[in-house]
Amino acid sequence: MARHHVSPVTVQTAIRRVAADGVVEVRPGRGSFIAARTESRPPDLSWQSVALGAGRRGEEALSTLLAMHKPETIALSSGYFDASLQPASALGAAMARAARRPTAWERGPVEGRYDLRDWFAREAGGGLRAGDMTVCSGGQAALATAFRGLAAPGDTLLVEAPTYLGAIAVGRDAGLRVVPVPADTDGVRPDLLASAFESTGARLFYCQPLHANPHGGVLSRERRGEVLQAVADAGAFLIEDDWSRGLTIDGEAQRPLAADDQDGHVVYLRSLTKLVAPGLRVAAIGARGVAGARLRTARGLADLFVAGPLQDAAIDFLTSPAWRRHLSGLRSALRVRRDALFDALERHLPELRPATVPSGGLHVWLQLPDGVDEAEVTVAAAARDVAVFPGRPWFAAEPPGQRLRLSFGGAPAELFDEAVRRLADALAAS
Repeated sequence: MARHHVSPVTVQTAIRRVAADGVVEVRPGRGSFIAARTESRPPDLSWQSVALGAGRRGEEALSTLLAMHKPETIALSSGYFDASLQPASALGAAMARAARRPTAWERGPVEGRYDLRDWFAREAGGGLRAGDMTVCSGGQAALATAFRGLAAPGDTLLVEAPTYLGAIAVGRDAGLRVVPVPADTDGVRPDLLASAFESTGARLFYCQPLHANPHGGVLSRERRGEVLQAVADAGAFLIEDDWSRGLTIDGEAQRPLAADDQDGHVVYLRSLTKLVAPGLRVAAIGARGVAGARLRTARGLADLFVAGPLQDAAIDFLTSPAWRRHLSGLRSALRVRRDALFDALERHLPELRPATVPSGGLHVWLQLPDGVDEAEVTVAAAARDVAVFPGRPWFAAEPPGQRLRLSFGGAPAELFDEAVRRLADALAAS
């Protein structure tokens, strides 16, 4: 205490930390001593590679996407909001109230709280009701529930090309054969979707109709009916990932496909994580009939049920004025960020600036010039403390070109000009 001019509490805290690391040994009644050093060989863990065999396809890309960056890195790769866009105070207050309710700590139904399921069902519209919904621990868990509950290993899963890489990874992890169907800024091509159903015999199609990740496209009004008809003609299910509901910047968002589903072909998935904060791992997936029952069973086999306090906090927040304030502020904040990123592209990389500005979501999809390698650009940008994500992992088969995905939700707008300037340097050096 005398040497470092600190309090007894500080010294005790430091001793507890080094004792937990095994550096110091605390002997009650005697004092604290430097722990005895033991000489040991480094563990040989190489045998595990033989025992476990090849890793799962897609797990490396997903791990890279979720990697934490250095504090000085400008993150243009994150699919989550940075702290300035998260309603942390309102969420904290909701969690505090939830933690004080004794019922929050009791075992609830496997399918989740009724009022939370009812909220998700009303958001979906159409024929879905609270009894059709199942609460999951985030969108990724909901996808795993859908693929395992509605398909068997060896079945075919149709996906848009490009599409969310996490869906590709979890589909393959479930033992499914993932087949891409080309999509553009107006969504999936209905004619090619019908052909894919016919040629593969698939009964499952994963789709992002609103602000698709990674390219930001929206399924056009003209194609909506054709897509639903193709699914119905195939006697198949369409898993609608409505992850970006609430992230529309320009105009009004089209209603979910589930709202137009008459005969139970649409399986609806909605997550709060992207829209609110990474720590709010709450989502729901819903379907009518036998499909809904299969989802509930698959959900229970995974991890029984979502933590009660988290469900309580979620519905507390969603039914409070803070929810509407968050959505209102989010729309204007995302518009500022999107426009700032496009302005920066116009100044420093005009040849890469997309012709179409995404009307919502979090991402900008860039086509690189011929002869430029996306992996080299990604590495060169990282060396300049800018994180971007390559395009290859977003395709279930060979990509038609070299791409980058930039995100505008994970960093403040004032950093975008510097970030794109560094990206231009990285491109020139590749």
